Amino acid sequence: MNTKKLLAVGTCVSVLGMFSACSDDASPVTPPESYTSSSSAVQPNSSGDVLTSSSDIVVSSSSANNPVPVLSSSSGEGVVDSSITNMGVSEIMYNAAGGSALEWIEVYIKKGPDITDMQLSNLRLDGAVSFNFPTGSLKAGEYVIVTNDVALFNQTYPSLPAGCKVYGPWDNDPKTGAVAKLVNEGDVVDVKLKGEGDVSAAFSNNPPWPSLANGNGRTLVYRGSGNEADPTSWGASVAVNGNPCVGNDQVLDASTVRLNEIKPYDINAAANKDGWVELYNSGAAPVDVAGWELVSKRKNDGKGKTWTIGGTNTVVPANGYLLLEATAAVFGEGLYLSDNGDEIYLYEVVGGARTGLESSLLLSAGKQSSGVVQVAGTVAQGAMATETPGAANSALKAGPIFISEIHYHEDENNPNDLEFLELVNKGTEAVTLVESVNNTPHGWKVEGVNLEFAATDVIPAGGKMVLFNDSLKGKDALLRARYTIPESVPICYYAGKLSNRGETVAVKKPYSFVENGGVKQWYYEISDATLYSDRWAGMTDTDGKGKSLNRKEFTTAGYGYTAWEAKAPTPGN
Repeated sequence: MNTKKLLAVGTCVSVLGMFSACSDDASPVTPPESYTSSSSAVQPNSSGDVLTSSSDIVVSSSSANNPVPVLSSSSGEGVVDSSITNMGVSEIMYNAAGGSALEWIEVYIKKGPDITDMQLSNLRLDGAVSFNFPTGSLKAGEYVIVTNDVALFNQTYPSLPAGCKVYGPWDNDPKTGAVAKLVNEGDVVDVKLKGEGDVSAAFSNNPPWPSLANGNGRTLVYRGSGNEADPTSWGASVAVNGNPCVGNDQVLDASTVRLNEIKPYDINAAANKDGWVELYNSGAAPVDVAGWELVSKRKNDGKGKTWTIGGTNTVVPANGYLLLEATAAVFGEGLYLSDNGDEIYLYEVVGGARTGLESSLLLSAGKQSSGVVQVAGTVAQGAMATETPGAANSALKAGPIFISEIHYHEDENNPNDLEFLELVNKGTEAVTLVESVNNTPHGWKVEGVNLEFAATDVIPAGGKMVLFNDSLKGKDALLRARYTIPESVPICYYAGKLSNRGETVAVKKPYSFVENGGVKQWYYEISDATLYSDRWAGMTDTDGKGKSLNRKEFTTAGYGYTAWEAKAPTPGN
């Protein structure tokens, strides 16, 4: 689905919003082919809502080899059908260094047959930007570029591989009349073609996505395996400015030390009111982090703030933890991290300079700690159910509202098979999906379909709610008859379409807001989240073959294929 949508549907008020780190080739080349598109499509916009949940940082890999832990969506991936052409996105420049306006996307055939004619195959970009490819072939092993500015691209990369095809510009944004821009806060690039084989590739400047790709001179490089919507499938390029038209690019390795759990400032805490930062070392040797830098991206009204790690104990033991109290003795001054959430980065520093290795953690809103956990043998992050300073982390905090069923890819040969989401209230009290924060009402949201609820939207204790596409608005009776949905189960509507490949879906509860110049910036707690995939092993029948993802485990957030199973759709039942 397109990750930014405008909704205006009945009692379900909507908003514009987002949910959810090679060397340069210097060989002689011939000038690249260029192409100007005349196609047009809508460029979606951003709401400015602050993201409050994501996955853990990638540790180390190249695009050809990925031995690192991956988010739960990538675990249990099934086999890709090589009898059809499967498209891929291998590199993205969404925010170039030095204020350059250049943006580009590298597209290739991930697996399967060549494309004889891209135009006849209806090969196109959709989602974050739109572009229709011209006539011409695309062969396996060939990497082509689509950019917002062909001239600037050629000026930036004067030495490209022979035969490199550069297309653009992509379509205009109808709201501005100018060439559309990739939104730095994040979006999804869809590569589509006739039939199956399309791909949805995400990017973002929020943790755990590498900060070096956010205006710091590197590109995002796909590691070669895993769900393209998953941050752990991407890394920052080793090559400065990336390596366009060349596959299997190297990505920066990561330190074995990661941000593992962070507790914000809490004046009411019984101990450690200033909070704390916990580091974990997955390596076989101790690591001294003295002089490393901790950075908050949201301090000082978004200008950011940097602290240098010091104190008497700065060594993270091998396969162990180091707890750093958020005090002046350790950081030169207190951290005082806000319970509104934050974007925290840990940078390795050697000889007074950053090496490029980093770890990052997106703090959820709330007074609880946020951290990294193992889910289905892989890695996820979010608010902690229980704080565990200096020890292995607990489960992710979740509930009372959970995502209980996802029918993301309906059977296109069956007009009665409809896309939907189902929510369930596992609590003992009804939940009205609007919170009053400082006497200001604000609706819960479903990230991924950009849906904001109204005060009339209530899920009873132990009850369910079904969300359908808003093209079905006004057809409640038909939907209830089609799926035998009880009258006691509320139905709500959203616009757009869930991705057929996989994306983040999260249920978010308003926690607080900060008002600046009459504009309210809202912060959210996460009630539940998942990053589903059409390649989850044993669940391929959910990919357009009539079945849906049904939740079977509700003790923590819905990350990981082990929390789901493929069953016949039963919305509201």
